[in-house]
Amino acid sequence: MAPRGLSAEEKRVKLTEIFHESLKELEKLGPKLKGIVSQSVKEVLQSLVDDGLVQTDKVGSSNFFWSFPSQRGAVMQNRLDAARETQKNNQRQLIEIKAGIDVERAARVESTDRSASLSTLAGLKQKIAELEKELQAYGACDPVKVEEKKRAVTLAKEAAVRWTDNYIILVSHFTRQNGVDAEEIRKYLGVADDYEDIC
Repeated sequence: MAPRGLSAEEKRVKLTEIFHESLKELEKLGPKLKGIVSQSVKEVLQSLVDDGLVQTDKVGSSNFFWSFPSQRGAVMQNRLDAARETQKNNQRQLIEIKAGIDVERAARVESTDRSASLSTLAGLKQKIAELEKELQAYGACDPVKVEEKKRAVTLAKEAAVRWTDNYIILVSHFTRQNGVDAEEIRKYLGVADDYEDIC
């Protein structure tokens, strides 16, 4: 009886062992030799291929898979080499950034004028922050918001005028076409007698 309840990592290790021990049909050997449920063999095999622990190639209509005991070591070595290369690049960038900082510091020699300018800059930044806070306190009185509201009111008025004109044209056309009194149409539509055109 094959063991049940293997974790995903245990399945991966056992399936890799099959490659190292025998290269027969995996879906048959997985359950028999290593206790891996046959339905999960393809999924686990694909994860091994994705991680570079198993190689694959298509020959004609068949897929061939292979793995060698040294494969895991080669994969780890490649990852280690890539990490070392990344570390070298990062160290090189760090040296360049530090050199750039030193160059910028040398270009900005401390002087009374520079100190005064930096002090003025800090004061102006603080003033801007205070003004922005004050502007937020006024909220609805913000000039940008007021302008947006003016535009919205204008658009709403134009739409109201357009729909009022459409209503008048429609009522006029309907009364001419059907010989019905405009008052009856207003009554049917629920439009009050004090309805006026928006100007």
